[in-house]
Amino acid sequence: GSLRPVPGVRFAAVVAGGLAGLALTFRPDLVVALALGHLAIWWSRRAVWRRFAIGVVVGLVPMWVHLVRAGIGPSIEGMLLDPVFELRAGRTLPRPPSWDRLDGALQVIAEKFPPWWGLPALSAPKQLVIWFWLVPALAVGLVAVAWWTRRRSPGAERGRVLLAGALFSLGLVQQGFQRPDSAHFAWVTCISLAVAPAAAAELVGSWRPRWRSGRRAFVVGAGLLAVYLTVMPFFSLRVYLLHARQSIGQLPPGLMIERDDRRFYLGDIPPWLASQQLIADLDAAATPGERLLVGPVDLRHTVYSDAIFYYLFPELEPATYFIEMDPGVANAPDSGLADDVASADWLILTRFWAGWIEPNDSIVFGPDEPNQVVERDFCLVGSYENDLARLYRRCPGGGAPGPYEGPYDPEHDPAVEVRVPVPRRPDGSCTATCLDGGGQSS
Repeated sequence: GSLRPVPGVRFAAVVAGGLAGLALTFRPDLVVALALGHLAIWWSRRAVWRRFAIGVVVGLVPMWVHLVRAGIGPSIEGMLLDPVFELRAGRTLPRPPSWDRLDGALQVIAEKFPPWWGLPALSAPKQLVIWFWLVPALAVGLVAVAWWTRRRSPGAERGRVLLAGALFSLGLVQQGFQRPDSAHFAWVTCISLAVAPAAAAELVGSWRPRWRSGRRAFVVGAGLLAVYLTVMPFFSLRVYLLHARQSIGQLPPGLMIERDDRRFYLGDIPPWLASQQLIADLDAAATPGERLLVGPVDLRHTVYSDAIFYYLFPELEPATYFIEMDPGVANAPDSGLADDVASADWLILTRFWAGWIEPNDSIVFGPDEPNQVVERDFCLVGSYENDLARLYRRCPGGGAPGPYEGPYDPEHDPAVEVRVPVPRRPDGSCTATCLDGGGQSS
């Protein structure tokens, strides 16, 4: 059948513009995809472009508020310069992905204890390689089918809609190449795989015009299921099966941490236990309005940050610009992280991500000054689950232990487990896998 035009094209243009503006507020890098998709819709309806533009301006109101509150300069730095230029070396992965091993740290961690999957399947690295090539092939194929449909049925509205979806998918492809891992591939193909059945239906309808709609739908659905089963079952159907089994009570849900009415779920028992104990201690001692900084125990290695603690303690003011700590940005020599640490009243420093190791600059450690501020200005309140997490409080005279001083336990350090190349600190302390081969803890 055909897709009928939405009644009231002018009003629809304003609504579409508003939704596009909201999308850009959430992800400014959607600008290419949104421009291509809407161009296909509105190209022959230029009279409503002005209304579409009005909708975009209105939808961007949260962005205007952000620019006023944060300032144009800091906003450009945080949303454009840092993620596009400064962060790239610390987050990029091989293109295409490696055939025999996983390159992304998150995928490596997830595959340590994978959910059950009883069907034959390629290994996770091989699935990612095939998925990598599927991303551009599917996007280009959709545009070709949509263009063919428009030429075949010029007056059919479905051709315009299909072309819009296909061009939107094409505009997302660059996200898959930014960091070729399962998360980025999913962000791209969640659109193209949703548009693919419509394109496939056009092809099947041309190939077998006498088939009934139910038979066409069955063939298209079976083909799409075959793609999921052969290309990326671990990163789609296996995850869906896990959560389906949890929803019916066959498997326990994730490990919940809770404070007041705020909840978050973790996937590993030691970090979950450490977080519960730490939250209880901080809840009993912190005063609203005090400043909190969350980061890694070794602040030279800022690959990630457990920002959930900011969410769980909304009454504490974040003490740093680097809510999500990124390599090459938070630990850059001129980042100001040491000053942020010095401004905090409380520190939550964890080793949850200490085993992050990738073939990029995320294994390049930054300056030691932030660690030295911790030792100079803070006291250790608690160490949890074999030193997986630490809670510090500002105190006169300082004296907190360094990252590799007691209660540090190398047997439970994820960095030691995967042999992260940790450089020796100026005081000589290091892990058992120190870069110079003479690892020791003080």
